[in-house]
Amino acid sequence: MNKKNKKEETPLIKQYNNIKSKYTEDTILLFQVGDFYETFGKDAIKCSKILDIILTKRSNIYLAGFPYHSLNTYLPKLIQSGHRVAICDQLEEPQKGKNIVKRGVVELVTPGITINEKILQTKFNNFLASIHVNNKKKKLGFSLLDISTGEFFLAEEKKENILQYLKHFNPSEILFQKKEKKFFNQFLKGKYYTFLMEDWIFNYSFAYEKLINHFQTNSLKGFGIDDLKLGIIASGVILSYLHDTQYYKIKHISTIQRIKKEEHMWIDDFTFKNLEIFHSFNKEGVALIDVIDKTITPMGSRLLKNWILFPLINILHIKKRHDIVQELFSNPSIHKWIKKKLKKISDIERMISKIAIGKISPRELIALHQSLISIVEIQKKISHKESKKIVKIVNSFQNCDTISEQIIQTIQPDSSHHIEKGNIIVKGFSKKLDEIRNLYFSKKEYLEKLCSIEQLNTGIQNLKIRHNNIIGYYFEVKISKKHKVPSHWIRKQTLSNSERYLTEELKNSELQILNAEQKILFLEKEIFQNLINQILKHIKPLQKNAKIIAKLDVLCSFSTIALENNYIKPKINYSFKLHIKEGRHPVIEKQFQSKTSYIPNDIILDKSDQQILIITGPNMSGKSAFLRQTAIIILMTHIGCFVPATYVKMGLIDKIFSRIGASDNISLGESTFMVEMNETANILNNISKRSFLILDEIGRGTSTSDGISIAWSIIEYLHENSLKPITLFATHYHELNKMSNFFKRIKNYHFYVKKIDEDIIFMRKLIDGASKHSFGIHVAKISGMPIKIIHRAQEVLKKIEKKNICIPTTYNHLSHSNNKNKKNSLMFKKIIHYLNKIDINYITPVEALVKISEMKNLLDDLSNF
Repeated sequence: MNKKNKKEETPLIKQYNNIKSKYTEDTILLFQVGDFYETFGKDAIKCSKILDIILTKRSNIYLAGFPYHSLNTYLPKLIQSGHRVAICDQLEEPQKGKNIVKRGVVELVTPGITINEKILQTKFNNFLASIHVNNKKKKLGFSLLDISTGEFFLAEEKKENILQYLKHFNPSEILFQKKEKKFFNQFLKGKYYTFLMEDWIFNYSFAYEKLINHFQTNSLKGFGIDDLKLGIIASGVILSYLHDTQYYKIKHISTIQRIKKEEHMWIDDFTFKNLEIFHSFNKEGVALIDVIDKTITPMGSRLLKNWILFPLINILHIKKRHDIVQELFSNPSIHKWIKKKLKKISDIERMISKIAIGKISPRELIALHQSLISIVEIQKKISHKESKKIVKIVNSFQNCDTISEQIIQTIQPDSSHHIEKGNIIVKGFSKKLDEIRNLYFSKKEYLEKLCSIEQLNTGIQNLKIRHNNIIGYYFEVKISKKHKVPSHWIRKQTLSNSERYLTEELKNSELQILNAEQKILFLEKEIFQNLINQILKHIKPLQKNAKIIAKLDVLCSFSTIALENNYIKPKINYSFKLHIKEGRHPVIEKQFQSKTSYIPNDIILDKSDQQILIITGPNMSGKSAFLRQTAIIILMTHIGCFVPATYVKMGLIDKIFSRIGASDNISLGESTFMVEMNETANILNNISKRSFLILDEIGRGTSTSDGISIAWSIIEYLHENSLKPITLFATHYHELNKMSNFFKRIKNYHFYVKKIDEDIIFMRKLIDGASKHSFGIHVAKISGMPIKIIHRAQEVLKKIEKKNICIPTTYNHLSHSNNKNKKNSLMFKKIIHYLNKIDINYITPVEALVKISEMKNLLDDLSNF
């Protein structure tokens, strides 16, 4: 701002600029001016566009504003557009003779820190993340906080795992140090809202002190995180950020947990997308979560997502969940009754955070009381005889009767959402409050009597006493009756059809009424705050009850879908086998009107006999659906859910990998094939002995010969690898079916297609053996391809089928090798020798073409063996 503009600054603009200068450029300052929130300059231009409000200009300054009471309407839009918002309120009433009122920022709202229910999504967490990178950048410290629920996590992992955590948790905001801006720009690729913190905050001693001061402990050993130095730094940064954003009341953040990767199944982001767990590929499509989320409470819905993101690999814990679902499944009346009570339970987790921060409303406290009553009713109802497993859950509820009683004895059941509206405290709770209320209401009654008396004295039958914030209490007289107004009345305002008058009696009554109102509001706020302070002492038991309700809700949801969709209880053990009878895809089967329309399929996988299944069949025959349904059944088993099948018995799985479909990543210069190879390499580099793989059409992104070769070598690698992960491999390359002749744990299966004359029927049944035809031309025909193209394709196919291409192999060490294999092996060595002689650094394009021609001749020789 130049000197001329500074001289022209009004006191209000000067105050605004002083406060605005304390915040970052992307922070919008909402500046209370009377009954409005105003924005100025660049902020006004931004708000005008985001909020679709009028932009004006006065004295060369842009302005845009909205009514004070509309904050909850406009604030979410600003936050969701990726802005930080500083809310600056008037801290005193305007006074005569005083140029400017005192103002200050009462709240700083950011995408990652908010408890505003219109910004938050009830079924999703809203995480703030912090990442600290050490100098070597091999490991990153990582921390997450949802201030609306009090959940606080940390971890210390290599950057690839942290990237997966970011995709899993999808934080609304990420904090990192300024000096590492370049690293994080490359690491995050602009996919998240970020905020840069000062470098000095990323200090271990500072962070450790922050954490032990907050939790009021001598060390962090009790949380089991003492060894995670980088994670502790990241967590300390989050607490610092809360203080910077004026969140000091955070008692609900009562614990911190490490993310224990080793205790959960590892599923990468590609697999979640490929299996359509949370989102369908189609906008109108249905994801798995849409089918299995029958939770009733927001807490339950959030927990279910957490269970899906981190499936269990502790068999004992998995079986406990299965057993509880079984009890609910076997006791429909108990199950139905619990669900009925769950409907009366509010979002206790987020209520607790509002209580701690001081943003809870009277009506929400009544909802908390009703929730606690429902918890008690659930506990009393469940009998040990009927449900031994469920009883253990409900018996772990903490006694919160004192809180419940204090709320209902203090707060009016029909209280409003806003304490300023008054009348929230129960009559009889405070003698002093009752006395002031009696005075207040007696004065209100006196005004009614005064109006009746003046109607008689003046003869103005329609005389009214009204009130507004500008005049106060006044007599309102119709213009046609103004000649009857007594001379001692003081005319205050003239309107088109009426006039407003004051009297000494009205002024005196008004002072007494306003004084009583202020005293009532002050006392009610004081009593309300005392109640909040009492509840704060019971935060931990309230949080525990919220977690138990969430768990019970999810397990009830599992029972509900099992009953509705005919799911069964799976069996899980420490073997390396997978046996599914009549498995179904839980999403696809819902699209069929009749329950008998969906064709179920069996599968058996084990490391000794059927480690890898090569599955062939035309497009639309059901290959991809079968691959996905098998992975989904495994996932559902490990989260404690019943599954769509008639029988399931499986060994523990610790990782699920998938490679299904591919798409270009043009922005990064990656082709379809490059994406496919990157994802496949990630799988092969991270498999374990308990991994389950589904691979679909590997190698299709390149030429047929290259594709077959790559697919062959991948399957061979999985078979010969000492880890021997069980694998489903779907392909159109029929040449791969020959592998079962040479590798004992590879078996061929295909989806049966019935051919009638020139037509085909997809039977969608998986049967033993290799598919003899791809039926690609038939699929093209039924898709509406012009008949000329179909006929020409059939002619070309006949010519191609005359050539019998054979794939080279490297398995001469197998026991069933024969002379033909030895010849193939010899020829293969010859090709390898030929390739090794080529120096690719100096070969010219013409020479390369010659070499390719020579290579083709070698391959032709091989095919004639």
